[in-house]
Amino acid sequence: MTEIPQEKTRILLVDDHPMIRERLVELIEREPDLEVCGEAEDRHEALDLVAALDPDLAIVDLTLKSSLGIELIKDLQARFPEIKVLVVSMQDEMVYAERCIHAGARGYITKQQASRHVMRAIRQVLAGGIYLSEAITRQVLERSMGRPANREPLEIVSILADRELQVFELVGKGFSTKQIADLLMLDVKTIETYRARIKEKLGLKDGPELLQRAIAWVHRDGV
Repeated sequence: MTEIPQEKTRILLVDDHPMIRERLVELIEREPDLEVCGEAEDRHEALDLVAALDPDLAIVDLTLKSSLGIELIKDLQARFPEIKVLVVSMQDEMVYAERCIHAGARGYITKQQASRHVMRAIRQVLAGGIYLSEAITRQVLERSMGRPANREPLEIVSILADRELQVFELVGKGFSTKQIADLLMLDVKTIETYRARIKEKLGLKDGPELLQRAIAWVHRDGV
């Protein structure tokens, strides 16, 4: 009697770094019941591949070629709610993990942890669970109990919208308004509007004060 091959769980990789994708492919393809069905570098390419390939899980980076991974997570939640999403990113989980979960992701792991923990995260998310590190789980519990361990990062994350937070970080990394516009593929006036909103929301009076606060943010959180 011919044995029917077991259908493998299909995983889409969305990351604009080829070496990261290669490493994830290597780890995933070791598992007999998992396969990488496609790879994308950006949001629009990823959405096209999800529609064409119908993967079970998407592994998404937060910083893509010309867009934000969190925008892709929201798109997937709206258009393909059945697909599970695991974030694997260089960005600080203490700042971004809870935001990604609210957007629709089912797990968050840093790239530094990926080699050791990505398979555990994949299995937990595919099983219907949520995967977060012990540190971020503790932070969420402390906040729910009224004990925020570090108020400033949490306040900034809750105040700023996704794109505003990205612009704020880029200011802190020393990028000019023109450089930020080029990097995000937006016009300079749009970035100026984001800067004005950030100053208003954080109670900052001018550009130098915004720069000082943004630099302190980047230095504090290691973004």
